[in-house]
Amino acid sequence: FPENDSPEVFGLHPNADLTYCVKEATSLFRTLGETQPKGGGGDGDVSREDVVYEKASDLLTRLPEDYIEDEYKAKIRKLGGMTVPMNIFLFQEIQRFQNVLAKVRFTLSQLQLAIKGEVVMTAELQETLDSMFDARVPYFWENTLTGDEFSWRLPTLGLWFTSLLSRDAQYRSWLRQGKPNSFWLTGFFNPNGCLTAMKQEVTRKHRSQKWALNDVVYHTEVTNFERPEQIKAPPEEGMYIHGLSLEGGAWSIKEGNLVESAPKE
Repeated sequence: FPENDSPEVFGLHPNADLTYCVKEATSLFRTLGETQPKGGGGDGDVSREDVVYEKASDLLTRLPEDYIEDEYKAKIRKLGGMTVPMNIFLFQEIQRFQNVLAKVRFTLSQLQLAIKGEVVMTAELQETLDSMFDARVPYFWENTLTGDEFSWRLPTLGLWFTSLLSRDAQYRSWLRQGKPNSFWLTGFFNPNGCLTAMKQEVTRKHRSQKWALNDVVYHTEVTNFERPEQIKAPPEEGMYIHGLSLEGGAWSIKEGNLVESAPKE
C-alpha cells in the first residue's frame, strides 16, 4: 500500500492533494519566517527598520488621496442623488474605503516616526513593522480590535495594496463617469448590498406593473466576454459583473457549463 492515500480514495479531486501540499509548505515557511532573528543590522548591513522605513515611504507615495465627504457627496448628487439605491451603496462603500485609507496612512506615518525614535513603538506598530518586513499584511489593516473584518484579506502585502489601488480606481471612475459597464463585484466590501441595490432599481423600473421587491429573483447568465474592457455598454436591465472565481471546478467556455478542474489548476 502507498504511504499516502490518494484523494480519489475519499472521493476527492486529485487537486486536493496539491492544495494540501501548498498549504503545508506555506505554513512551514510562515513559521520559519516568524522564528528568524529580528535584530537590527550590523557591519554595514541594512537593518530591518531601514528596509521597512523605505517600504513605508513607497506605500505612502502610492496611496490614493483621501475622499472628502463634501466632495464625493456633490458628485453623487450629479449622479442622481441619494434617492438612487446604487448611489446609496456607492456612498456607503466609499465611507468604509476611506476608513481603510485613513488607517493605512496614519499607521505608516506613525511607523516612520517610531523608527526615527520620535514616538513610542507600540505593540501595534511593532506588529506592522514585522509584517511589512515579511511582506505580510499588518493585522490591523485587515481586522478590527475585536477581530472583525476591517478590509479585505489577501495573503501578501503586495496583493493587498494592489487590491486597494484597484478598488480606488473603480470608486473614482464611478464618481467621475457614472456606473461602470461591468462591476468588479469582489472589489466591494458588501457585494450583497450591490446586488440588492440593483434589484431595488429594477423593481422601481417596473413600478407601473406593481412589481414587489420580495418577489424579484436573481437570474444569472454567463457571457462570452473574457475581459471587462470588451463590454461597451451596460445591459438594459440588471448588471454585468466580473472578478468571480471557481473553487473545486472550472467553467468551459466552449460547452457553456461546469467541468472538472484541470490538473494542477
